[in-house]
Amino acid sequence: MTDDGRTLYVIVSAAGVAADVGRLITLAQRDGWTVQVIATPSALAFIDAEALEAQTGRPVRSRYRAPGDPRPPRANAIIAAPATFNTINKFAQGHADNYALGLLAEAPGLGIPVVVLPCVQTALASRVPFRASVGQLRAEGVRVLFGPGEFEPHEPGALGEFPWSLAVEALREQTA
Repeated sequence: MTDDGRTLYVIVSAAGVAADVGRLITLAQRDGWTVQVIATPSALAFIDAEALEAQTGRPVRSRYRAPGDPRPPRANAIIAAPATFNTINKFAQGHADNYALGLLAEAPGLGIPVVVLPCVQTALASRVPFRASVGQLRAEGVRVLFGPGEFEPHEPGALGEFPWSLAVEALREQTA
């Protein structure tokens, strides 16, 4: 498969809003991106993989490929959305205990632009480890959409409309 410079990996974590990740994919496709969905193992229970495969024309991946399997196109950019407390903290610490985290772990070192759209509630977002992780990722050039005017934590059980469009807008800025 040839690299057209427009392959976007959308890394999906296990959050309730993950069921609506097709909205993010539609926005990215409108901007000309070829989208490859990568789900954390836990996220598979939150998404409709068959519908996402139909939307992208590509299989949803959650595991490393087997030897001899074809390589997917390399990512030119990554959006991690929704990114949970767990995913953000593991990404910042360099954990690679699943395929999605392995891709995130290497992306900054490869110069791949990464946009992270968190989905965390106030009790978790107020924790020192989370705030430190956001700072660490930003220090490495990762665009974390967290704070006023971006994703703002919600009270437990009170998440309103998830701001998918923020991720695509930030991606435009990162890849301009």
